[in-house]
Amino acid sequence: MKRIQLLAYASLPFWLAGCALTAPPETVSVQPPNKWFAPLPTTPTVDKSVENLPHGGTLTDLSKWWEQQNDPVLVELIQSAETVSPTVATAVSRIEQSRATSVSTGAVLGPKLDVTASSQRSNMQAPLPLGTTTQAALQPSWEIDVFGANRATSRAAQARLQGAQANWHDARVSVAAEVANRYYSLRTCNKLEIVTRADADSRAETARLSELSAKAGFQAPATAALARASAAEGNGRATQQSALCDLDVKALVYLTAMDEPTLRNKLANSSAPPVSVTLLNIDSLPAQTLSQRPDIFIAEREVAAASAEVGSAQAQRYPRLSLSGSIGAGSFRSAGTTTNMNTWSVGPLSLSLPIFDGGTRVANIDAAKARYEEAVVNYRASVRQAVREVEEALVNLQSTASRSEDARVAVEGYRASFNGTQSLYQNGLASLIDLEDLRRTRLAAELNAATLERERMSAWIALYRAAGGGWVNPQSTAATATK
Repeated sequence: MKRIQLLAYASLPFWLAGCALTAPPETVSVQPPNKWFAPLPTTPTVDKSVENLPHGGTLTDLSKWWEQQNDPVLVELIQSAETVSPTVATAVSRIEQSRATSVSTGAVLGPKLDVTASSQRSNMQAPLPLGTTTQAALQPSWEIDVFGANRATSRAAQARLQGAQANWHDARVSVAAEVANRYYSLRTCNKLEIVTRADADSRAETARLSELSAKAGFQAPATAALARASAAEGNGRATQQSALCDLDVKALVYLTAMDEPTLRNKLANSSAPPVSVTLLNIDSLPAQTLSQRPDIFIAEREVAAASAEVGSAQAQRYPRLSLSGSIGAGSFRSAGTTTNMNTWSVGPLSLSLPIFDGGTRVANIDAAKARYEEAVVNYRASVRQAVREVEEALVNLQSTASRSEDARVAVEGYRASFNGTQSLYQNGLASLIDLEDLRRTRLAAELNAATLERERMSAWIALYRAAGGGWVNPQSTAATATK
């Protein structure tokens, strides 16, 4: 009868294992929009056979997008920045930490084996002589994961490892975009510096001629004073623009860890290529584009990890079953006689049943469920944010493309008008006030045209980031491979 009761108690956890744990789902559904509402980027002129494609017939590998911009200096700067970036280094460290956690949680599922050894010299009571006892033993132990608590913890660690690996690519994309934005900012700044310096030289020449004319009595002193003020204003603007370019150089030095003389030499020996961006391959279906985003994959894996942690917390309320044993060899030597003491044992088979803990386990389950709900909210917010970023980048691309031609016409028109008025002024047929008004208008148009190029490049970089930077979902790749 006692044996039957013992077997009943020992098999109790297996009977309870039939009670399914109610962990929340590892995946949640999010329905992205069925199309992009902003216009997709296309080439200005395309062949009729490809004009309906969102990418204008040009398929671009995002992972190599920077190399296709025909700017080796930019590629070198990005590579240097990735090497020294603390963001990338942190991502690599998190991968190693997550991998170690995954290994340790997976190891808990299997049995453990320890070895012990000891030696003891003892003095027995007379008339017994001195004796030496030596022992060595193998001690296996195994916690039988009846309710899947350890398996759930292992799944959570594996999900976070997958997220950490995706985060490494996200960090590299972020660093590349930051360097590119700063690089194009510097190139635009250099163009603006040329424009403002040419404007300052023009104002200085006008001030010189006005001063000569005033001294000869052909113009009023107030007119010469206005010309001098305009020249001073133009020179101050050019000086300020030069300082802004220096700040961009300092920022690139920080990002790439290049010494400043080397960086300036590379920039000076490499002229900026024409603004001609290789088109990105943006799918017309948002779901396809969003599947390329590592941050969404990370948020999705966090939902899976949080779900597994809920299951692990629930399993803590159920009995725990463990098995241990020992295989040992020993000897006792005394007065020239050796006595062997080999032993082995299986057990105990230990059953631990939680009875009262003051609500600790229930509180842990509630906390795990709250973290799961937070992960679900963050995942859905990540999808919405991704949609927003792509839409905003597409809107900005369309806007800058539409304004580019207007900006070019404005620059040409204001420049021609200024040149004509300047000729009239030099011949005494126009006032300095008219000339300065046109000068300011021409300068504003030239600055706007250069800034518009910078804005368009920023939109392309934003679209590059929003499209995932060439990352490929490992789960979708594995699913494709098995088909």
